[in-house]
Amino acid sequence: MTNKSFAILILIFSVVVGCKSTKSLTSEGVVKDNTTSKQLIKENKKQEAKFKTLQAKVKIDYTEGTSTKGVTVTLRIEKDKTIWLSAPFATARVMITPDKVSYYNKLSNEFFEGDFSLLTELLGTELDFHNIQNLLLGEALFDLNEGTYTASTNETSYILAPKNQNALFEIFYLLNPGHFKVDSQQLSQPLKKRFLEIDYKTYQLVDNQIFPELIKLIAVEDNEEILIELELKSINLNEDIRFPFDIPSGYKEIVIK
Repeated sequence: MTNKSFAILILIFSVVVGCKSTKSLTSEGVVKDNTTSKQLIKENKKQEAKFKTLQAKVKIDYTEGTSTKGVTVTLRIEKDKTIWLSAPFATARVMITPDKVSYYNKLSNEFFEGDFSLLTELLGTELDFHNIQNLLLGEALFDLNEGTYTASTNETSYILAPKNQNALFEIFYLLNPGHFKVDSQQLSQPLKKRFLEIDYKTYQLVDNQIFPELIKLIAVEDNEEILIELELKSINLNEDIRFPFDIPSGYKEIVIK
């Protein structure tokens, strides 16, 4: 996979996030050295977001090298079914379903359609819609109940790591000691010199549920680095929403090899 294709996939992968700024959540939790991995996983599961639909505005700043771009997009999610975002005036749209990832850009007259195999290749492990949805909501990328984990601590977070890390793919979860949501998810492929870190800088309360507020993503391949910063605001939960998505005719397909 080329560096260009890596950048395209990270952009599609990471811009679909959103939540409403109603009340910022501060953590007053204290890290306890004797907390077990089972206790941490149980507390983390209690905080999973429960909603049918979500609509939000997301301010995105995207930096690659010396170039920085900013845009505010509309996000809509029908939980477990659709993740959709639209740039202003519908100049670009992304839609992710359990079956495929789709994208088009009216400014470049290009589109992309494909399954999750490219994202799977990117991260070196099987991915599906629910993995991505979990990541975007500040939840563990993979179901913590389906593996065996060890627990440790640093000064500010609990650390969960698989008891037996994959030699080709490593992952670490840092959990907040106050509300047990994810502080950071760190995924790496040492042999391919790839690293993806998703830091949830702050959280917020929305209808008595905890959602991300400020997110910072860092993606590295070889010596190239991409930084994506997200400000999540103006959320509405459980409203009737639509997901319009029609690729205009005559557009050129983006082929990623």
